[in-house]
Amino acid sequence: MEENKATEANEPGSTPEKHDPEQNDSQAKAPYRKGYYYNRRRKYFNKTHQPRQEKISFKKLSVVVPLFNEEESLTLLANEIKKALRPVEISYEVIFVDDGSTDGSLKIIKEMCRQDKRFLYVSFRKNYGKSAALQIGFRQVTGDVVVTMDADLQDDPNEIPNLLKKLDEGFDLVSGWKKKRYDPFIKRQSSKFFNFVTRLMSGIKIHDFNCGLKAYRREVIDNIKVYGELHRYMPVLADWEGFTVAEIPVTHHARRYGKTKFGISRFFKGFIDLITVIFSTRYIKRPMHFFGFLGALSFLIGLILNAVLTYYWITGHSLSNRPMLFLGMLLIIVGIQLFSVGLLGEMLVRGSVDEKEYIIKDKG
Repeated sequence: MEENKATEANEPGSTPEKHDPEQNDSQAKAPYRKGYYYNRRRKYFNKTHQPRQEKISFKKLSVVVPLFNEEESLTLLANEIKKALRPVEISYEVIFVDDGSTDGSLKIIKEMCRQDKRFLYVSFRKNYGKSAALQIGFRQVTGDVVVTMDADLQDDPNEIPNLLKKLDEGFDLVSGWKKKRYDPFIKRQSSKFFNFVTRLMSGIKIHDFNCGLKAYRREVIDNIKVYGELHRYMPVLADWEGFTVAEIPVTHHARRYGKTKFGISRFFKGFIDLITVIFSTRYIKRPMHFFGFLGALSFLIGLILNAVLTYYWITGHSLSNRPMLFLGMLLIIVGIQLFSVGLLGEMLVRGSVDEKEYIIKDKG
């Protein structure tokens, strides 16, 4: 049998297979040849790890960055903004508003604007405050959607696409919520108290009114004027004008350079501005509802006190040692004055109502 196999292998016309160890070894190792898996991995990486293009319905984005003495963070911030907006299918501009910086911030901004035409700047001669910087920045924008953020690198530019997607759901203003903050203890606690009071008085159920990272539709900033310290209350002002407000959690970073601009004076100024906002949004066109209510309440309390004291006097009690009599008289006088101020305010408003102050959403 073995001879037959050998004979069949050596028959004319049949070519015996020659064993080539090198050839077989090379075939066995073909999948492991140099660069094979590297090329496959590179192809896979290029296919699956390319930045996914985010489709947004907006045509152009304007990023407004108010700043004051932030020279160390500006270059890094600009690079982070460009990196964050690369996957978004939208043209954009970045407007730096230098609020009278005394360091080298303006020089760095000018150099960035020279290298990239998408970067623009406005510079104040002195420090006017964040609200003024935002107001001037809003007047320079050309996009149909606007994002504001601070220049200290605590706001993350990678959150911009998330704000735009939320805004694209139909909201007019989207505010960031620094759910996990990296600020000093006093600043965190004071901010919580401030937000609680603002939420209570304004009726707007968002957690962080003072977050610098916000997104607006163009019509919002065109119909709201920011001055003083009112930048903290943009959601309140927008809500009063009939715009829809939403909130999403955003990433917050610890400050890398410089020092915080927060001071105890800003805490008290914030509450004074809150009273200003509440009055200017709710009662500016109906002052009698504010002053009239306070006046009527004061007058009523004073009247009740004096009525009780009058009963004591009739029943034979002495009123010479009762200071409540003077308090009752004071409350009645103050009530009449407040009521009179409300009437004067109503007369002034009646003659100053203008149809241009009303915002029209749509028209057929």
